[in-house]
Amino acid sequence: MGLTGPVVAAVLLGAVLHASWNALIKSGRDKQLDTALIHSIGVVFALPLVFYTGLPDPAAWPYIGLTTVIHLGYYIALAGAYKHGDLGLTYPVMRGTAPLLVAMASFTFIGEGISFAAWLGVAAICAGVLTLGLSRNALHVVHGDEARRRKALRFALTNACIIAIYTVVDGLGVRASGNATAYVAALFLLDGIPYMMLVMWQRGAGRRAALRYMAGRWKIATVGTMASIGSYGIALWAMTRAPVASVAALRETSVLFAALIGAAFLGERFGWQRAAGTLVILAGVMLLRFG
Repeated sequence: MGLTGPVVAAVLLGAVLHASWNALIKSGRDKQLDTALIHSIGVVFALPLVFYTGLPDPAAWPYIGLTTVIHLGYYIALAGAYKHGDLGLTYPVMRGTAPLLVAMASFTFIGEGISFAAWLGVAAICAGVLTLGLSRNALHVVHGDEARRRKALRFALTNACIIAIYTVVDGLGVRASGNATAYVAALFLLDGIPYMMLVMWQRGAGRRAALRYMAGRWKIATVGTMASIGSYGIALWAMTRAPVASVAALRETSVLFAALIGAAFLGERFGWQRAAGTLVILAGVMLLRFG
């Protein structure tokens, strides 16, 4: 298995989609509700997809059950990171530290090694992502004081570990499923509703206000849902054709697209440090592709 041109192109498209739905969450007033809404709407798309593809192989269901629980933690940490920090800070930290963890876990738990050049590519992408996210400009756009910035970083780093765990679990699961599309459909059928139930339970007396908020956001959230399903579906499909570590690293070029979206639509600055990070990311992509 290797990163062929079509696989690289598909994963980069998935990266754009991933950055897009994260930007939609960050643009809303209530990050927790937006996260819950985007992923609970996934059931609407997943149900007909399951009827079309059929269920994945029984060997995949333990992975689907485990990743559903792990994704619940992911959504909690994601909403917390975006509540306390800007997209330009939290998104790169979450996504930039995960690929190295995935590479180490893939070798340990999947027995999947990558070449020295690919390791350099993974490291370069991580370095570029963190350069983008931890640039001076990104640090200055965080709303609030230093304590809030640190809280945002704690959420983001916790989520990086969670991302690495579910990436390895889903890499194993999609290969056991026999059909990447069936695996994605089953996953999105199950993983959004538990988080929505948790959020609504936490709202207590504020549930009516939460429902009114979501009623005004469901259209844009549906766009985010389609982007989320497309992004992760592409990533899981790619993991059946290329090493999990390489796909995970390449997918994190989404940080570059998030920085561009943040600069264009969310009023976040894009300075020379982000430009330097962009060049390092591109070098890492080239090492992955040709290494």
